[in-house]
Amino acid sequence: MNQQLGKRFVKLIFRLKQSLSRGHRELITAASVALCVLLLHCIGLLQSLELAALDQFFHLRPDEPPEERITVVVIDETYLNEVGLWPISDTKIAQLLQKLNVHKPRAIGLDIYRNFPVKTGNEELRNAYKSMPNLIGIELLTNDKNKNVSVSPPPGLNQDQVGFNNVVFDLDGKVRRSLLYWYIDDRVHQSFSMKLALLYLKSKGIIPTKAKNNPEYLQLGKATFTRFEANDGAYVRADAGGYQILTNFPKPKCQSSSGEFYRFRQVSIRDVLADKVKENLIKDRIILIGSTAPSLQDFVFIPYSSSLMGTAKPVPGIQLQAYFISELISAALQGRPLLKVWPDLVEYLWIFIWSYLGAVTTWRIRHATISLLSILVSCFVLTLGAYLAFLYGWWIPLIPPLFSFGSSAIWMTSHIAQMQEEWKRSKEFLHHVINTIPDPIFVKNQKHQWIVLNEAYCRFIGYPNKLLIEKSDYDFFPKHEADVFRQQDELVLRTQQPQEHEEEFTNADGQTYQIATKRSLHKDAAGNFFLVGVIRDITQHKLTEEHLKRTAAELFRSNNELKLKQDHLRYLAYHDPLTGLSNRKFFAEQLNESLHWAQHNNLLLGLLFIDLDGFKQINDTLGHETGDRLLMTIAGRLSNSLRASDTVSRLGGDEFTVILRGIPNVQIAAKVAEKILSSINKPIVLDGDTIRVSASIGISVYPDNSQDSETLIKQADAAMYRAKRLGKNRYEFA
Repeated sequence: MNQQLGKRFVKLIFRLKQSLSRGHRELITAASVALCVLLLHCIGLLQSLELAALDQFFHLRPDEPPEERITVVVIDETYLNEVGLWPISDTKIAQLLQKLNVHKPRAIGLDIYRNFPVKTGNEELRNAYKSMPNLIGIELLTNDKNKNVSVSPPPGLNQDQVGFNNVVFDLDGKVRRSLLYWYIDDRVHQSFSMKLALLYLKSKGIIPTKAKNNPEYLQLGKATFTRFEANDGAYVRADAGGYQILTNFPKPKCQSSSGEFYRFRQVSIRDVLADKVKENLIKDRIILIGSTAPSLQDFVFIPYSSSLMGTAKPVPGIQLQAYFISELISAALQGRPLLKVWPDLVEYLWIFIWSYLGAVTTWRIRHATISLLSILVSCFVLTLGAYLAFLYGWWIPLIPPLFSFGSSAIWMTSHIAQMQEEWKRSKEFLHHVINTIPDPIFVKNQKHQWIVLNEAYCRFIGYPNKLLIEKSDYDFFPKHEADVFRQQDELVLRTQQPQEHEEEFTNADGQTYQIATKRSLHKDAAGNFFLVGVIRDITQHKLTEEHLKRTAAELFRSNNELKLKQDHLRYLAYHDPLTGLSNRKFFAEQLNESLHWAQHNNLLLGLLFIDLDGFKQINDTLGHETGDRLLMTIAGRLSNSLRASDTVSRLGGDEFTVILRGIPNVQIAAKVAEKILSSINKPIVLDGDTIRVSASIGISVYPDNSQDSETLIKQADAAMYRAKRLGKNRYEFA
């Protein structure tokens, strides 16, 4: 009764607030946080942070080999001060182009607006345009018909020699995308950087084609340029007009003679006009002509413009075009990775996974220091993974998974604190309840440590409660006993099914008890599993049981001995002690049973009556011992001459009988008799003496001769005597 009461109280406490399992709680927490983060992401609140993280990846990427295919001719502030005007005259531009063309560059890009003549030399400049098919000028396009913000291309250049230099700015004013094509009134325009890159690639036999996997995408050599969509990466409803790509800005390392670092090789317009530039800086290269003078304000911000420390430094527009061209050529020729993004569904799944990891990590570790360390390591792994993916051309979300991971961890931390407080109150109540139960009761956590013990258990083991709490069986019991306890605990934890097991229990005084422990698994409101055990002392019961077992064993042994004696007496009653053959009594019973079976199955039965010829003379001359040995030999030969279903018996002296069951005809009885005579006639060697004996056999057959056993015996006996009178060593039928 007390044991049942204890079990009910234990189940009542450990089933409090079990509305959700641990796995469901982690999943629901992760899903809730992930949905909130995705909502922030879709609204665009995380866009700035994600773009800033992308900029840092650009800063951290290793330097690439110097870009030897592009040279930038810069119009700097010093030169503007020398000439004293802007725009530079057509004469100076014509001279610059002619001097560059002498060294046979692959392409020349004039990144200066020349939509109207400037002072003298316009005709000379037009002639230079005509003589240089590899020259590309710029124009500024607009889709807004209500505003006149476009700039016309240089007069004298045909449309094939003009490319637009429009750039796309993000909300923070930076350029992270490149325009390859723009569509105005169903007319396709190529960008300035695209035209120059195609001129360079044309000499390599590379022309733009449709991508095999998606005909809507551009294929250049080894690269497929995936078209930017409005919600790619961290962007939310961004301007995706024209054919844009995410720019994977190269990071070529280049140093000028003055010690200042530039991303691309630069020479001044002054040195070109003075013929001070080496031929190898121009020949077979793309030459870009543009301004770097601060007064002209042709500057833009790119990912390399700002870092975590320091102020933002814009780059000249001509360098931006160099970045665009370098990326296009490197991707087409060397297969340099382009910046790609995951589909939206994969990004959502990625954010959910990290939200789930944050919940799981915090929930399962539970240790504040280790949990904090795990969170830091996880954030580092996520950041490192995103950076390594970036190096291979993949822009995967970083800020949303970091935010979801941290939010899930904080949520679960607060939830754990609440659950621990509830568990503390439940533990105090449970301890009060189980102390009212006389049976020893223990509660273990999943680490096999005691967390709750009633006073009965402490008295039973002989140690105080304070010494036992948060300890395990191996701290107080012999190893062989602790091994059994641990094995049974693991069985219940694994199967989650109640188990009862009998064990040995040694207390503090060294006294060993036999106990029966009922173990069951329970879960609290926080999802923690606990092993509850209720102990019964069955030592006296086992002693009584052992005494009963010994008594039962003694009775069993006595019964076996009695049965063996009975079996031996039965054997003696039905067998001849000399030959081991069945005796007269067994023969009579077998004959009656055989007759009944033959009658029931409508079969014949043969009875052979055998008497040895000359046995008395051998017995008198050679002795009774030799006669006995002779009878034993004859008995063996008779047994070997018959079927397993036949019965041979010794009636006494030298008389034997054979019952032939289920014979089909009387000829079978004759054949058996012949076989017996042949077997007996064989010489027998006893103590060096060769003895020969024969036999006379009388045969009676059921039902031909009679249907009762006595008559069959008399007829067979009479037939045997007739065989003796007719000369012995033969058989006769009745």
